[in-house]
Amino acid sequence: MSATPHNGSGHLVLVVGPSGAGKDTLIAGARARLIDRSRFVFPARIVTRPATAAEAHGTSDEAAFAAAHSDGAFALSWRAHGLGYGLPASIDEYIAKGLIVVVNVSRRIIGEARARYRHVSVVLVDAPRSVRAARLAARGRETQQGIAERLSRQVENFDPQDADLSIDNAGAVEAGVDLLAGFLEHLDKSHATTGTTS
Repeated sequence: MSATPHNGSGHLVLVVGPSGAGKDTLIAGARARLIDRSRFVFPARIVTRPATAAEAHGTSDEAAFAAAHSDGAFALSWRAHGLGYGLPASIDEYIAKGLIVVVNVSRRIIGEARARYRHVSVVLVDAPRSVRAARLAARGRETQQGIAERLSRQVENFDPQDADLSIDNAGAVEAGVDLLAGFLEHLDKSHATTGTTS
């Protein structure tokens, strides 16, 4: 990962929240809503596990992931749940071009992202524990122990009050998509008015 800060006029939107909150679902819905808006980019992250229908992402084995990290292929990377996650270095180009980049990331790297990029917003997606537990079980990807570990995961140095937008995603998906897409459209309008996405 490059240590050089990228302070272009673009805006990085970090969608965060606990497992089972529905982050990927809301991102996919917002992407569909904004498909004709060229200023929005939704890069796929790289994960060291196979992709599923519910979570579209690039895949990598551990050796290839480590090599890509060493080669500077990731703008941001982290580990969670025993897996490696990376955001492609191409997001730096999008930021430099003034685009709005929307990504699903760990709450643990918010500080690093804020230090690296000038314009960063955080969208927190959450849902009651019982709802998240049902969703995790339905996707059939983890064992019961794995689900319990995801549900009990705590993230240090993260205050939900610091989020720029909080979405309770326990209800209809459309309501959450409305909130996320509306937030992104507001950023776009702000950029058009001021010339920045701050």
